[in-house]
Amino acid sequence: MAMHGLDDDPTPHGELTLQTLSMPADTNPYGDIFGGWLMSQMDIGGAILAQDIAGGRVTTVAVGSMVFLRPVPVGATVSVYAEQIEVGRSSIRIMIEVWIKDHRNSEVAKVTEGEFVYVAIDDNGRTRPVER
Repeated sequence: MAMHGLDDDPTPHGELTLQTLSMPADTNPYGDIFGGWLMSQMDIGGAILAQDIAGGRVTTVAVGSMVFLRPVPVGATVSVYAEQIEVGRSSIRIMIEVWIKDHRNSEVAKVTEGEFVYVAIDDNGRTRPVER
């Protein structure tokens, strides 16, 4: 999987699909945001783009390697950017980046990225072709 350059790339790739605020309820025992919460935000942001591409319902089928670059503090604005990589007959590969704005010091930074794969499904949950 080709990463977009984890430290040397100062701007997000893709479109902003989700933006939220990291809250105290989403922390690990050390007070940083729990990685699982961050992954779920990525999955939601990616699914928003995948649904648009598929013209309807999708489901997540795979998550590629992820790298967590730094902890996410409580109170940061969390922005999920999604970019289409490839569309197959029924599958959609999307690269997702998460950027934060830490309001304590106004710093903006990439905190993670990963590749998510979605499959278009019908109302019965069966795989269907992506509408083109």
